[in-house]
Amino acid sequence: MPTFYVNPVTGSNTNPGNPSTPFKSLTHALGESTPGSTVHLSPGTYDTGTGERFPITIPREVTVIGSETGKGNGIEISGGGNVNTSDGRQNIALLLENEAQLRGVAVTNTAVRGTGVWIQSGNPTVSNCTFKNCKREGIRVTGTAKAIVSDNVCIQNDSYGIWIVGQAKGEVRGNLCQDTGTGLAVGDDAAPLIEGNTIAQNRTGVILANDAYPVLRNNTIEKNTQDGLVLIGNAKVDLGSSPDPGGNILRENGQFDLQNATKHTVVSAGNQVNPTKVKGLVDLVANASPTPTPSPTPSPTPSPTPSPSPTPTPTPGPTPIPSPTPTGLVDIDGHWAEAFIRGLVDKGYISGFKDRTFRPEASITRAQYAAIIAQAFTIDFKRGANNFADVATDFWGYNAIIKANRMGFISGFPDNTFRPGQNLTRIQALLSLVGGLGLGGGRPDTLNIYSDRAQIPTYATNAVATATYSRLVVNFPQIDRLNPLRDVTRAEVAALIYQALVYRGEATPINSPYIVIPNDDPTLEFWDIESHWAKDFIVGLAEKDFISGFKDGTFRPDITMTRAQYAALLTQAFNPRAKRPAVRFSDVPETFWAYRAIQTAYQGGFLSGVSAEKFEPNANVQRFQVMISLVSGLGLSGGSESLLGRYTDAESLPSWARSQMATATQKRIVLNYPSPSQLDPFKDATRAEVAAMVYQALTDAGQVTRINSPYIVSL
Repeated sequence: MPTFYVNPVTGSNTNPGNPSTPFKSLTHALGESTPGSTVHLSPGTYDTGTGERFPITIPREVTVIGSETGKGNGIEISGGGNVNTSDGRQNIALLLENEAQLRGVAVTNTAVRGTGVWIQSGNPTVSNCTFKNCKREGIRVTGTAKAIVSDNVCIQNDSYGIWIVGQAKGEVRGNLCQDTGTGLAVGDDAAPLIEGNTIAQNRTGVILANDAYPVLRNNTIEKNTQDGLVLIGNAKVDLGSSPDPGGNILRENGQFDLQNATKHTVVSAGNQVNPTKVKGLVDLVANASPTPTPSPTPSPTPSPTPSPSPTPTPTPGPTPIPSPTPTGLVDIDGHWAEAFIRGLVDKGYISGFKDRTFRPEASITRAQYAAIIAQAFTIDFKRGANNFADVATDFWGYNAIIKANRMGFISGFPDNTFRPGQNLTRIQALLSLVGGLGLGGGRPDTLNIYSDRAQIPTYATNAVATATYSRLVVNFPQIDRLNPLRDVTRAEVAALIYQALVYRGEATPINSPYIVIPNDDPTLEFWDIESHWAKDFIVGLAEKDFISGFKDGTFRPDITMTRAQYAALLTQAFNPRAKRPAVRFSDVPETFWAYRAIQTAYQGGFLSGVSAEKFEPNANVQRFQVMISLVSGLGLSGGSESLLGRYTDAESLPSWARSQMATATQKRIVLNYPSPSQLDPFKDATRAEVAAMVYQALTDAGQVTRINSPYIVSL
């Protein structure tokens, strides 16, 4: 993809825009860009004096990058221009189109009623920027936008740090809003997720107006001179519930920490709020202890954070026992979920009651759900064991709860309880399966299939889209109604878990009219892979947006792939966590298009340099390097070196690589075309070969459905 460089001090718009001969203005660089382009900004001031024409529009799928680590320090965009928007004529510094990204710049707009960044549609991203001295707001999200606004500093803006209106959703995460009229405001019908922000020392912290209905999680709203959080008009707010505590801290605000000036009651569950500084109809449920530890991410059941609490008595309800045979159940004949239920009973994953009933329409408790999860799935533990205060070691579901919790399917509550007798909702079941299995993919517009999509909490939209894409969702009787907030039934749980097993290749698909098939199901095919041996692998990765083709509609499966391109694919497919500190390669400057991907792949243990100083990003990656990187990065082991006897050229492998290649063979990561017995370890890997091997690694991890290919080396 095209990459351009801009330097307002040394550049010229007659230059080609490369690192040594950059453009002078951002405006010119954006005029040369196409979807997928990246524009790197050097330190300096970008204003009308250096050739900028305001407002500056960042086109669709174009990324502008300055200094993310410095929040744009020294890379200053200053100015504004009038333009007609969905909200009338406005004075704006930058306008972001769909999927545009602005990262690591400082923005100022000193015009009367000046706005720093304006977003009115699509899914743009604003991250690690600073917005200062804007005469109205730093960031405004309006229209139908679903923007990601993360890790920005909004300081000393006259009216608002961040203002979200219209029907906007999206996510506002990890921002600092300070020394402003109102730190953050949400109005009209907007319903964003607002999580992990610090909103401090403003006149008012957060104002919710009109029919706004945001979700607030794990924010700190403190030391604002008037009020912390204010609701006016018909605004509502999700400040948590018993199964999903809010984790917000509201403290030391001048007048009230929480003022509800509406006519309906606000429920505050699991937040730190001083009851003496609350005004209006507010129901404080499970008010947090004075020093809570907010959970990092909203989930169907929040991560446990122990704090002193009375121990409630569990009420698990009737305890199911295994049925002697599938046919022993007397109340599921002809039921819409009969096939799913019998499928799980056949596998011993679910059972009936002593009276031989299954009770398909009964709700299911958290303990009963954990018992089914523990039977149906055995995956690596994601967390250590936790002894919940209300789950005694002799409780019938103790072992299942501990196992389901350690696998990451279901969590406890901030008071270190599990609440085994509490019912599970449909949205919690879907979030549990997506999170526990680590599923990815799915697009927000997938949710258009649901007529009640407005009921999906904003923080859950990505997970529901993923569940829909993965064919986990089963809706009865109306396939277009998700009913996300309703208690899930035993029949529905059986169907959802069965579909998860189908996705993992561990159950036979069932033909049911209630399985949701998204209307926008992407069948991504590039015109040059129709008869290619790797077509299914390529399409599988492309459907998840892990890999892409070229502008001419081709994939070019048989051209080679560079080490930088491979690092970018690894980062997209696995999003690895850091296992080791970052390192500076002399041939990978911070302005290099794949700098972040290379650092991520390196820190995640997938790739190393060719030496201590060099990475050689433009060198081709070899076949055996791909396989070894996947084994190393994913921490795979097992596989006897005797397996290498399947290859006629195994003797050419370096001795240090033999054990890892045996593991790659054991894990079915190796694909050899055209001859399965010919490894060709030192051959430059093609885009098709890399796609196939990465897909197989995702298959081993249970992230994608299995593909049958004669070129997968079998054991």
